Amino acid sequence: MKIQSAIGAGIAGFVLMGIALAVFGGEQSTGDKVRVAFFPNIGHAIPIVGLEQGFFSLDSVTVESRVFDSGPQAVESLFANSIDMAYVGPGPAVNAFLKSNSDVIILSGAASGGSSFIVHPDSQINSVDDLHGKVVAAPQIANTQDVSMRTWLAENGLVTAERGGSVLTLNVANPEIYTLFKKGDIDAAWVPEPWATMIVQELDGKRLFFEEDLWPDRKFASVLLVARADFVSENSELVERWLDVHKKTVQWINENPEDAKLIFNDFMREEFRTIFSEGIVDESFSNIMITSDPIPSSIETFAARADSLGYLGRQGYSLDGIFYDVQDVNAQNLEDESWQS
Repeated sequence: MKIQSAIGAGIAGFVLMGIALAVFGGEQSTGDKVRVAFFPNIGHAIPIVGLEQGFFSLDSVTVESRVFDSGPQAVESLFANSIDMAYVGPGPAVNAFLKSNSDVIILSGAASGGSSFIVHPDSQINSVDDLHGKVVAAPQIANTQDVSMRTWLAENGLVTAERGGSVLTLNVANPEIYTLFKKGDIDAAWVPEPWATMIVQELDGKRLFFEEDLWPDRKFASVLLVARADFVSENSELVERWLDVHKKTVQWINENPEDAKLIFNDFMREEFRTIFSEGIVDESFSNIMITSDPIPSSIETFAARADSLGYLGRQGYSLDGIFYDVQDVNAQNLEDESWQS
């Protein structure tokens, strides 16, 4: 399946790839079309493998797939009614649910883990105590890695420069983080796969720790499938079919990891004219768990962390209704039919 990309073609390899958000019109989807977004990351193996293998080629349904660089970008597209579903991190998912007044909900989990804190070989960082006066980076502000990094700094008594502290934080896209790391302009970065492993293997970065080491049972939701609630309500059968394929794709990936790696690399070569080494793909896949479990407790934790950072922009919040419940959707459909009659 040909993917419609919202990311620029690779220049001198994927690491220098220009990132640009495409502007799509707000055309309303009908029951025979679904518009879904995801990122070119290992953690988004479900949509990449599922679409490339044709698993999501549902009868009588047109699937339009769009590639973005960050969760906040995908969420804005959901708000603009430019897409119907998106694979995003828990930070953007929580923000979308609250800012939309419950109109963006979580349908399923997609991945657990897959982020690391990587330090520059010349930074002389061996522990959190060495971060004073250093420059650290994460992708777009309020995205999942940014929330985790800033929370970890605060929990360790470190104050960021914008709040009068000694740690300078940067928020830039993953390809730019790679470039800054290569030039020695940053001392460390909190990044997802495959970027973490690329920096380790290609730039001699040192993996100070895996993010899952900081979580109970080493599990936390890193990628989720979200959707506009109105789309779900109006297309409940289509959504149930998508979720069924989603779960079967999880099983297929876990049973066929070598094939999944080849499919991911084929996708990157076809869409971005780049290919990862076998070592990068192998290590990246080993650092993430593909699962449909949304790990609800981790969503609650991410919400509390985002709130403490001021990202939720409100006093008090509730996550009631954030998870998809087919019974609630069916009840709403019956209510709508009764009202229309």
